[in-house]
Amino acid sequence: MSAPRAVGRPFRLGLTGSIGMGKSTTAAFFRDVGVPVHDADAAVHAIYGAEGVAPVEAAFPGVVSGGKVDRTRLGAYVLGDNAAMKRLEAIVHPLVRARERAFLDAAAAAGQPIAVLDIPLLLETGIEDRVDAVLVVTAPESVQRARVLARPGMTEAKFAAILSRQMPDAEKRRRADYIIDTGHGLESARTAVAELVARLRRKKTDA
Repeated sequence: MSAPRAVGRPFRLGLTGSIGMGKSTTAAFFRDVGVPVHDADAAVHAIYGAEGVAPVEAAFPGVVSGGKVDRTRLGAYVLGDNAAMKRLEAIVHPLVRARERAFLDAAAAAGQPIAVLDIPLLLETGIEDRVDAVLVVTAPESVQRARVLARPGMTEAKFAAILSRQMPDAEKRRRADYIIDTGHGLESARTAVAELVARLRRKKTDA
C-alpha cells in the first residue's frame, strides 16, 4: 500500500472513511495539531467557481449560474448516468490533482513532516499509490446511521444510495494502515489523532 516518497516530501497520509464516520471532524483534529490538510471535496467546490467553470459548461451546457457551476443543475445531468459522470470526472480529477500537487509542494517548502490528503473515495477509486499510508475513520454502524439520518434532507433512500457507492466499512478497515474510531467520542478521537501524529513525526525524524 505504501508508495515511495520523493526526497523532501512530507509523509502523505491518506484520510478516508464512509459517510457519517467523522472524517471531516478528524481532519479538523489534524489541523488543530499543525498538520496541513488538503480537502478534495473543498477543492472541487473551489474548482467549480474557478478553472473548472469553462470546461464543465462546455461539456454540460446550462450548468453555470452567476459565474459558477450550479451543482444542482450539474447533478441533473450526471445523476444515474455513468457515462456523464465519467465525462465530468475526466474534467475535474486532473484539476483536483493539480491543486493537490500544489498543496504538497507548499507543505514541502514549509518543511512540514506530514501532510494529510482528505479523499473520500480514496480506496474506491484505487489511488492508494498517491499516499504513503491510509487512515480510515470508522464508527459503529448504529452511530453512523444516526449521524447521517439526522442531517437535513437526508432519507433512508438517499443514505442507501450513498452507501451503494462506497466500499463497505469492514473492507476499508481491512485495507487501512491506521484506524481511528470516532464512536468512542470526539475527545477520544482527538487524542488518537495527536498520538498518531506524534508517531509519524518520530518515524519521519528517524527515517
